[in-house]
Amino acid sequence: MGTAPAPWTAQVLTLFPEMFPGPLGVSLAGKALENGIWALETLDIRDFARDKHRTVDDTPAGGGPGMVMRADVVAQAIDAAVASRPPEVQGGAVAGSGDWPLIYLSPRGRVMDQCLARELSAARGITLLCGRYEGVDQRVLDARNVQEVSLGDFVLSGGEVAAIAVIDAVVRLLDGVVGDPATLDEESFEGDLLEYPHYTRPQDFEGRGIPEVLLSGHHEKIRAWRRAEAEKLTRQRRPDLWERYQARLRAGD
Repeated sequence: MGTAPAPWTAQVLTLFPEMFPGPLGVSLAGKALENGIWALETLDIRDFARDKHRTVDDTPAGGGPGMVMRADVVAQAIDAAVASRPPEVQGGAVAGSGDWPLIYLSPRGRVMDQCLARELSAARGITLLCGRYEGVDQRVLDARNVQEVSLGDFVLSGGEVAAIAVIDAVVRLLDGVVGDPATLDEESFEGDLLEYPHYTRPQDFEGRGIPEVLLSGHHEKIRAWRRAEAEKLTRQRRPDLWERYQARLRAGD
């Protein structure tokens, strides 16, 4: 009998390992974690500090407010995480099938989107570096070829919440996590469209009914209505997505 493949693994480098698994330990992600579909490893960055006070930060070069996470401490944490991976994925490769990207959660990074979630779900795992204070010394990011990923144009107190969001977005795409994989095909951002509205019982809610077409039992009309609603919402709310969608239609995709 062959050896079962290793689960998709999320390594998290953090000053607050007690924040994990947090929400990732419940619902779909939690059940998948229990079932071994994915694995979670946390490394406490303070464990790699060299002094008795476990110091991980220092004042910024050039002056200014706040503190900066030290390159030497963070580098040792990264190197330990990389060394614990399977031998074939011990390099800090970019996202892609068979690779294991090394990511720093940062407002300066590539914005996390569904396309990136799918890229990361095709990798063997990810290593996520959670910053604190004013951030991480740039030299370690350069020396270890760290990618930067952002949740959007806002700032969090640290990278842990962002790491949880990234992991959740990826885990739900792994085989065996969602009961009916077909439900993933019509979600927002698939095909560059926002998702159409949903309705369920009661049929009347505060004088608001369910659109008649959804009660018709006519599957073609329902599909056409849902596509039209998705297009309308995308055109109104996300002109950037709408333009991409239109370009795909013009290209015949």
